[in-house]
Amino acid sequence: MTDFSQIRKNLKKDFSGLKPIKVSVLGDTSTQFLTQALRGTGFDFGFDLQISEGDFNQIEQQVFDRNSDLYSHNPEIIIVFQSAHKFLEKYNKSHALLINSLAKSELDDIIALINTIQKQSSAKVIFYNYTEINDSVYGNFSSSTESSFLFQLRKLNYLLMEYAIENNNFHIVDLSTIQNQIGKSNFFKPSIYVNSEMVLSIDALPMIAKNTLDTIAAINGTFKKCLILDLDNTTWGGIIGDDGIENIQIGNLGIGKAFTEFQYWIKKLKNRGIIIAVCSKNTESIAKEPFEKHPDMVLKLDDISVFIANWDSKVSNIQKIQSILNIGFDSMVFLDDNPFERNIVRENIPQITIPELPEDPAEYLEYLYALNLFETVSVTDEDKERTKLYQQNAQRNLTQLEFTNESDFLKSLNMRSNVDSFNKFNIPRVAQLSQRSNQFNLRTVRYSEIDIQNISQSPDYFTFAFTLEDKFGDNGLISVVILNQKEKALFIDTWFMSCRVLKRGMEQFILNSIVDFAKENEFKSIIGEYIMTPKNEIVKDHYENLGFYFEDGVWKLETENYKKLETSIVKSN
Repeated sequence: MTDFSQIRKNLKKDFSGLKPIKVSVLGDTSTQFLTQALRGTGFDFGFDLQISEGDFNQIEQQVFDRNSDLYSHNPEIIIVFQSAHKFLEKYNKSHALLINSLAKSELDDIIALINTIQKQSSAKVIFYNYTEINDSVYGNFSSSTESSFLFQLRKLNYLLMEYAIENNNFHIVDLSTIQNQIGKSNFFKPSIYVNSEMVLSIDALPMIAKNTLDTIAAINGTFKKCLILDLDNTTWGGIIGDDGIENIQIGNLGIGKAFTEFQYWIKKLKNRGIIIAVCSKNTESIAKEPFEKHPDMVLKLDDISVFIANWDSKVSNIQKIQSILNIGFDSMVFLDDNPFERNIVRENIPQITIPELPEDPAEYLEYLYALNLFETVSVTDEDKERTKLYQQNAQRNLTQLEFTNESDFLKSLNMRSNVDSFNKFNIPRVAQLSQRSNQFNLRTVRYSEIDIQNISQSPDYFTFAFTLEDKFGDNGLISVVILNQKEKALFIDTWFMSCRVLKRGMEQFILNSIVDFAKENEFKSIIGEYIMTPKNEIVKDHYENLGFYFEDGVWKLETENYKKLETSIVKSN
């Protein structure tokens, strides 16, 4: 982990080419060094965090005053840090009759803050939870009596988690876990706190800043989607080609236990929606044998979206995995025990994340836990089906090789699309796609679930959610269009689509659908806008390719003389 002095060096670098994000930091203790750590770490994430730091211990004044610096800064992210030490002060001063309800009372105050912020601002809130302090007044009995400070503190953290489930614009950064990972002596220095009101030690700031930037990145649609695994001495102990299936190390004995627990972690990631791929220098049939036959294997072939085992370079095989999945290298993580292989891949594909796995497999998990590689701000039921979706996509790619004519291949898929407006069933997925779509995203405007709900209820907007199904399976909701009424024209406020369905005629089907809607409702034209980002270059010619013309800085299409575009997709509702 980078130390604070290294992070501060970033502050002198050129931020001009980075994505600007306005951030406000509010704290009840000193946050001066925290803001430096956040801005410096933001550089490593490709963000220019334009930070406004609230005055010391002025959270309520900033939030409840409509004319405060908080709202004049117009932040996209508001970070709120209310320390466990200030909570302890409240506990110490509370009447004995009120102590048992202190956590609930504190939560009510926090909710009042968040509600006020959300009425005055569209900013997302990142809230630091409470680190543990055990005043030892009740000893170990603290966990058994509601009147102990430790009980109230842990209850407050639990209540915050419950609140976060219901509020999609409220995100928790888990300081309590960070304290456990680095140790309390590295997290909090009593003498510094007494003299400066600084709760967070310099040693803790890099990990706190990194976890905060993980969340900010996820809010802005940047996160890891795929884990690529080496096999020998990474997924199991030993070399399958030399040792044979009966001698690889896996199970509940010795070092095999470390590999088994590692596989359980991979399985949980897959169940959460992370794509799992295999990249191994091996004969394919031999590499697959443990997945098919070993009784102690946790991972099965059904858990793997793309399985590549051959004797080609891992660089070329990872490039092949990327082309099959059609996701960015920067959304991939590659795990390999071999430093040589790690360095070769890192030199040739610098965008991919390649952790330096410890030499001892027993250390793998604790090391990976601390890296927090797979941050997210939402999880849906569709995420849990992602492995199946990408396996189906791999089947489509293989089937396409059998056709010399792309049109014949597309017709053979028997594609059908359901077109709906936003509703209570699809709004969570729509919001998630809004946060995650980077490449096929014409304007890259991010909307939360609350934003999507408001849009769906507004008379100024018309909403479309498109699914896609074919003979290989159901891709689910894969594209979203939001139209904003502008007198006799419709402005395409949002158009994004999952990249796994590119080049299947979905763009043409969508345009046909929205032009039909425009004609039915007597709109004369459709206006589109392309806002360039580092990731959406693939759609820079999107409107031109669909027949729009460029005028006055936007793309325009007249509906009166529009001729439907060819597509093999048919409407299913």
